[in-house]
Amino acid sequence: MNKSQSDSYKRAGVDITEGYRAVELMKKHVARTMIPGADEGLGGFGGLFAPDLKGISAPILVSGTDGVGTKLKLAFLMDRHDTVGIDCVAMCVNDVICCGARPLFFLDYIALGRNVAEKVAEIVGGIADGCVQAGCALIGGETAEMPGFYQDGEYDLAGFSVGLVDRSRILDKERVRPGDVILGLPSSGIHANGYSLVRKTLDVEHADLNAPLEALEGRTLGDVLLEPTRIYVRPVLELLSRVSVRSLAHITGGGFYENIPRSLPAGMAAKIRGASLEIPPVFELIRRTGHIPERDMFNTFNMGVGMTAIVAAEDAEEALRALAEEGLEARVIGEVVTGEKEVIFC
Repeated sequence: MNKSQSDSYKRAGVDITEGYRAVELMKKHVARTMIPGADEGLGGFGGLFAPDLKGISAPILVSGTDGVGTKLKLAFLMDRHDTVGIDCVAMCVNDVICCGARPLFFLDYIALGRNVAEKVAEIVGGIADGCVQAGCALIGGETAEMPGFYQDGEYDLAGFSVGLVDRSRILDKERVRPGDVILGLPSSGIHANGYSLVRKTLDVEHADLNAPLEALEGRTLGDVLLEPTRIYVRPVLELLSRVSVRSLAHITGGGFYENIPRSLPAGMAAKIRGASLEIPPVFELIRRTGHIPERDMFNTFNMGVGMTAIVAAEDAEEALRALAEEGLEARVIGEVVTGEKEVIFC
């Protein structure tokens, strides 16, 4: 039994015994994420992982870190904390997979004004859900109680993921050629970027987040805005096993205009056919309500495309089939052409 306690520290606003209780509550969630190589122990000074290097001649570790941003404000307003952990995992592992790496493990960081064990366990439950979707292990984390730094009921959430790839299988954008096709992998919604603009435009602090809206096909605004980020790891790993993928882009902050060029070499441009896009209703609601120019929409949001994959034209059909078999109905949204390293809509 842990006999560590401090009444003086508790009077200052930090309840270390509540922290121990939170760890006990989250252990069941951590256990769900265990994969070969992970140590189920929780509470040590570092997370342990033994990677399987069989068949890998030159192992390269790929790391990614990110947070959830002001999407957390929606969780606070609705007092729902079971999905933002998925967002946190997704924002990290979706970056890692863009190098062709399989995520191995994840660590989280939760900072809050007051530690409520049940709420922390709910957040970690979402993180575990994300790790299960990504096929990686949750091997550690940190919960920092910081009274006076965060408002009561609010917290910040960030994470860190490490993946593994053989050097020979790292995706290299220099292989992209004119005539290659660009596949759009559908998003689950806004994901976790652009929420400062979303909150301002839709005035979420004063909106009825629980009322079904016709503009959202009968869904509530709260449900749509809290929809967790899609995790692309399993579909993309299947895609990588079936066709030669030139490059991948995770469409995050900066939207199409910032992220797609990152998957192109110098002298190449992405020609996107606007008519090929299936834009979710929430983006039209944001655009119309805020009178936001189309250019700004595509420079802020994913607009229904959470990731792009560039493949040779002759591989497109097989690539779409591979993704469909993983439940992802992707589509061809454009092609690579010679030109400046930019996105061109047509």
